[in-house]
Amino acid sequence: MNMIARRPLDAMLGAIADAVATPLEGREKRVAAALAPHLQDPLLLAGLECPGCDTRYTRHLLHEGDGYAVVALVWRPGQMSPVHAHKAWCALGIHQGILTEHFYEAGTLRPTALHLRLPGDLSHGPACDHMIHRLANCCAETAVSIHVYGTAFERMAEDLNLVLA
Repeated sequence: MNMIARRPLDAMLGAIADAVATPLEGREKRVAAALAPHLQDPLLLAGLECPGCDTRYTRHLLHEGDGYAVVALVWRPGQMSPVHAHKAWCALGIHQGILTEHFYEAGTLRPTALHLRLPGDLSHGPACDHMIHRLANCCAETAVSIHVYGTAFERMAEDLNLVLA
């Protein structure tokens, strides 16, 4: 039998599509699990242009499915997201570099936890206005994370983040 090897990105996108085609409850956990085996493949984003920006982290659309989008986020040293909750479910994994994920208490925005996210590490959450976090690249090297959001790419500005600080 002659098997043709799939590109690493195609394999990851297929696994994500299978996970998204499951019931909504717990979907973000299943999507995170689908990301896991692909994150540390050095060829995952081979041949794709995913430049960073000097002033802010950047999102690059990798794939858009029915009601979800897969994006690569490029974080230069010192770049961070605002403190936010999500209006849509989300799963993410670290492909390259190290990110710091800070969690905050709802209402007071008091920091409650901090997790270093290394290559291969995962995080996920449902659409929830009291699950508040921030991602940051506190290191000296560029980081790349893969995110799957339960909203269309073109709707991310309106339907994804509930920015709190």
